[in-house]
Amino acid sequence: MSQFTNEDEALLQSMLRQLLQSVKEKITGAPSVECAEEILLHLEETDENFHNYEFVKYLRQYINNTLGSVIEEESEKCTSTQNQSEVSGYDTLVQHVTKKTRESKQYREMMHALKNVMTVVVESLVNKFEEDRMCKKELGSETKKKSQSYYGTDNCSDSDSSFNQSYTFMSQEQLQLLVEKLDPIQPKEVRQEALQTLCLAPPSDVLSSECWPNLRKHLTMSLSDPDEIFSEKILRFYAKTFSSSPFNMTREVYTSLAQHLEFYFLSGEYSLRISSGLDVSNADVTRILKKVRLLNEYQKEAPSSWIRYPEKYMEEIVESTLSLLSVKHDPNHPASSDFLSPIYFLALLDIKAVWFKKWTHAHYSRTVILRLLEKKYKSLINAAVQQCLDYFEFCKAAVCKTSRVNDFPQQHSNNEQKFFYTGSELQYIYFVHSLCLLGRLLIYKQGRNLFPVQLKNKKDCVSLTDLLVLFTQLIYYSPSYSKEALAAHTDNYSPASLVMEILQVFCDQTGCATDCLYTDVVMDALLDPLQSLLNGTEVFINCLETTLIDIADILARIAAAEDGLSVLLYGGNKNSAKENSPTAVHIIVQFTKKLLHDDISLLSGSELLQVVKGAFIFVCRQMYRTCEGLQMLIPYGLHESIGEAWKKASLLSERVPTPVTGADSTSSISVDSKNVVLWEETLLDALLNFSATPKGLFLLHSTGAMSDCVSFMFNSLSKKHQANEHEEFDNGVIVAQMATTPTAAVALQSSGFIKTFVAKLWALLECGKDDVRITQPKSIPVDPIDQSCQKSFLCLLNLLTYPAVTELLSKQDIPNKPMYSHREVPTDIINIIDRIIILNSEAKIHSLFNYEQSHVFGLRLLNVLCCELNTLLLLETQYKVSQVLLTAQEENVTEALEGPGDFIVDSLSVERNHVLVRINLIGGPQERILPSRALDKGSDPYPWPMFSSFPLPKCYLAEVPRKADFKQDKVLDKLMSILQSPGGQSEWAEICRRQFCKIMKTRPDTISGPILAELIEKFVLHLSESRSNCYFSMGRYEATDADVKKENLSSMQQLGIEMTVRYGKHLNLLKEHAENELCFVLMNCEQFLKQQQRAVVSSLRCLQGHYPGYDWFASSVFLIMSGDGEKTLTFLQQFSHLLVSAFLWIPRLHMSVHLPVATVESGIHPVYFCSAHYIEMLLKAELPLVFSAFHMSGFTPSQICLQWITQCFWNYMDWSEICHYIATCIFLGPDYQVYMCISVFRHLQQDILKHTEAQDLQVFLKEEALHGFRVTDYLEYMESLELIYRPMLLKDMRNIRVQNT
Repeated sequence: MSQFTNEDEALLQSMLRQLLQSVKEKITGAPSVECAEEILLHLEETDENFHNYEFVKYLRQYINNTLGSVIEEESEKCTSTQNQSEVSGYDTLVQHVTKKTRESKQYREMMHALKNVMTVVVESLVNKFEEDRMCKKELGSETKKKSQSYYGTDNCSDSDSSFNQSYTFMSQEQLQLLVEKLDPIQPKEVRQEALQTLCLAPPSDVLSSECWPNLRKHLTMSLSDPDEIFSEKILRFYAKTFSSSPFNMTREVYTSLAQHLEFYFLSGEYSLRISSGLDVSNADVTRILKKVRLLNEYQKEAPSSWIRYPEKYMEEIVESTLSLLSVKHDPNHPASSDFLSPIYFLALLDIKAVWFKKWTHAHYSRTVILRLLEKKYKSLINAAVQQCLDYFEFCKAAVCKTSRVNDFPQQHSNNEQKFFYTGSELQYIYFVHSLCLLGRLLIYKQGRNLFPVQLKNKKDCVSLTDLLVLFTQLIYYSPSYSKEALAAHTDNYSPASLVMEILQVFCDQTGCATDCLYTDVVMDALLDPLQSLLNGTEVFINCLETTLIDIADILARIAAAEDGLSVLLYGGNKNSAKENSPTAVHIIVQFTKKLLHDDISLLSGSELLQVVKGAFIFVCRQMYRTCEGLQMLIPYGLHESIGEAWKKASLLSERVPTPVTGADSTSSISVDSKNVVLWEETLLDALLNFSATPKGLFLLHSTGAMSDCVSFMFNSLSKKHQANEHEEFDNGVIVAQMATTPTAAVALQSSGFIKTFVAKLWALLECGKDDVRITQPKSIPVDPIDQSCQKSFLCLLNLLTYPAVTELLSKQDIPNKPMYSHREVPTDIINIIDRIIILNSEAKIHSLFNYEQSHVFGLRLLNVLCCELNTLLLLETQYKVSQVLLTAQEENVTEALEGPGDFIVDSLSVERNHVLVRINLIGGPQERILPSRALDKGSDPYPWPMFSSFPLPKCYLAEVPRKADFKQDKVLDKLMSILQSPGGQSEWAEICRRQFCKIMKTRPDTISGPILAELIEKFVLHLSESRSNCYFSMGRYEATDADVKKENLSSMQQLGIEMTVRYGKHLNLLKEHAENELCFVLMNCEQFLKQQQRAVVSSLRCLQGHYPGYDWFASSVFLIMSGDGEKTLTFLQQFSHLLVSAFLWIPRLHMSVHLPVATVESGIHPVYFCSAHYIEMLLKAELPLVFSAFHMSGFTPSQICLQWITQCFWNYMDWSEICHYIATCIFLGPDYQVYMCISVFRHLQQDILKHTEAQDLQVFLKEEALHGFRVTDYLEYMESLELIYRPMLLKDMRNIRVQNT
């Protein structure tokens, strides 16, 4: 069937027509002929009825009849045995058969016959189409005209669709004839007819024809035709071209239109002037606007497609545009400054320069634009800068004359259509366009590199800084508007709002903000109104309140960035800071204090005064939320000013009536009352944010607003059903800081925060989500703590520091009820311990829905809590935790006929075993072995021995290596000789320190045992004998057994003594009867320190007499002195004279008379508000990644450092490193405590980042020992920190006696 008959041709023609009719809508919707071809080629993929078309069925049958036998024959060959090795796999078989079929003679004959018959069929269809079109043309159609204003939709817009119009397909000869007829020398009628025909032709065919260059030339010239209808038809053709042709073709149409406009503006017939204004209803002006509008619409659309074409195409469009916008009169022309250039028309249509924003968005086009601006068209930038300068001079002059700019009409009612623009309005429109263009330009580095620029009427160049100062000043001199006027406009084109938009974008761009904003000159310009108001000088500013709010907004954004905060605190150049020129922070905080004290007369009585106050408090808040910012603000006592303002607002808010249920809220509470409540909340929020740092939390306590702030935080969190990540991090940090102090921990309890948190935790552990429909059983958790509970687990760890545990659990008994209801929900921490940790009854076990999961959660929590040794002592003495766990292990055995059964290895027994070893064995990373909490593969999945009674199996005790006998070296001998005979040597302490550092760097192992004891003993003795080195002064204390026997040690101290002695014996440091010696030391220390304590009346449990924890430092010294009680006590008495004792020996300052009363009553130790504060400050400066990791984890460095320092790094360092830590702080100074913690964080940096990603940073830092950390390895690093930070740290450490006075 290779030949076709006449009947076949007629049948094919009918079927093809039917197919085309069916896909008519798809084809007519195509933007070009090429697209229509693509649609037909992929019809099978897009048309579900494809295989139902008669034409397709016919072709399939024809191919099957012609090639069926060939395909079958080739398939049989491929599947035969002889070819099986060559062709394997279905895909390969198909490819092979297809290839052979296409190479066959039958296939070639079929394709030849198909081409012949389809050519005849298509020609027949085309001829019929031409006949039908000519008939329609004879009937004719009238063209309707619609008179529309400029603001209406006109026919020139490229948004007009030409897809539904009929196309006339033309040959090259026909197009060539059209070009000749469109020649301007031809008669008008001939040209009009030719143009009409051209508009019916597909634009893509016209643009791709050989005669397009000549046609383009004729069309460009014809755009100037005086006949409006004729030129408008050309614009319609251009618009249709823009909407239906690819970019590589439309660029030529665009450049043609741009060149026409450029020629027109340069021609003598154009004579519009700025001073004469612009009447947009004028026919000539309307024609110009239509052309410029068409260009502008294309400008906005072109960037979406030009990246797919060669760069030269895009460059042609950019250059033709910049060339047009650069058109201006000859400078020597008398009216050159009054020339209404093309850019005014573009600004009128696109006032915010959206076209430039789109063009510079992508690097691809931005590079070209900025290169051309730099090399050829810099005059555009110069003109924009000049326009901004001119407008500023006008505003400045107007303000100085009338104190208000109100005679310059920048805006008009958008309800009225405007047809005439005055010269001043045109200048303002161009100013807005220039401002937006420059604002966009400065975002990019290349754009900023275009500055400085040289203006004709200015001697000096205008630098980038000059321009930013100009922008800032435009905020001050911006015209003022009434609230009604501003509300009537959806787009506010006032200079202040425009500049604010630009500066806000700058603040968000790091590089841009650094180059543009973070300079002293720009800061001075921003702060100029504040400085004037502080100095009491005359201020010429429109709308002062709005201006101040805008300034505060920019300052707050600057303060939110690290580099910006540095500029505010230290100036643009830290090294060149001068005393006589205060940095921004000083001006801001002084101004804020004046605002709070209502000490600015110009703002008195203003409706917006509280808004202004709140805005500047927020700026200060951005600074005092950081340690370095708080340091700068402390001297001004801002916390006191805010606290006083809050007390006043609190008194006013108490008079606000309670809203009545069912009553109209607006009637029951007045606007003024609402403002009072809002103002009080603003102040509470400001005070609350002091708690983001240790010292800030200490200052917050001094205001007396702690409880109110915690209640405010809790209420705010309760109202927010969903907080963003940033808020979650901030809230986590604040809670972690608060939990480290007893006062804030009590406030968290009384506010209901802990109760709500515990209820939510219980719901996650035991109830699950009520609103989740169960369609399938829940999967068994594979993690020890289910992912849904992980966040609550970490929050609980943040909350349960030892100061918080003391207040929440001290002297509280476990409920141990005989029965627990399934509906009984825990309400506080003691209930959590009772229900999921100390499961010592069947009633507790049966009350849990998820017994194993909840108990594992409790055991993991217990494990982390017991890493803080004071917490361990409290839990063990009050609740006998070890005995509960041992009993559970004893019951968890298999039944045996004879003897004890084997321990059952399950998740609970493994967890219990780990906890028991941890809480009953003291030691550093190389001094104890903790069993794994994971099972191994193989025949023995858990090789660690379990136990149900003490002592622990010996396998958990690491062997302590015997210390070699060290030979005395010259450096050590020299140090000893200096210590033995200090008299006659000047600066002997400094010499001792240098010698100590040498030994630490060369032979650190020698500083241990008796040598270390002798070194620190003699060094402290000589320091305490010098009044200049004694920070604390007190009388002598004589220890006698008769006196101390009257004092009984607490159960916590007794347990601590047992653990210390056990650890000392394990290290071979103590002998028999060491318990009595240590008991003697601790009892005398307690009596000795009691003489220096003041009587305090407080509800805090930690201030009810004795120090609430165990004295780990005294125990450490006892071990250093090898268990000699007399030497230990003598050393501690001498040591207590020195400043370093305040920071190493935590009980030293408990309720001490050496501290202010307010400090004692807060229960906050100087180690927290001084050492820990500076640890956070230095960490941010030295290890920013680690600091960010803490913040992202909602955890604080101060909390873990306080834990390390309180227990003298016991369980975290090996004994030798603990000795080096104590010796280093004693010899080199108390500030080395801070440097030591920074060194630890530096050592752990990679681990901290890894565990932050794993979301278990708190667990890692509290559970894991400091593997591989050696003090000597980081001594040089600590010395480098000392050079930078010692003056600041020692000054603050010496001020602890007057910290809050």
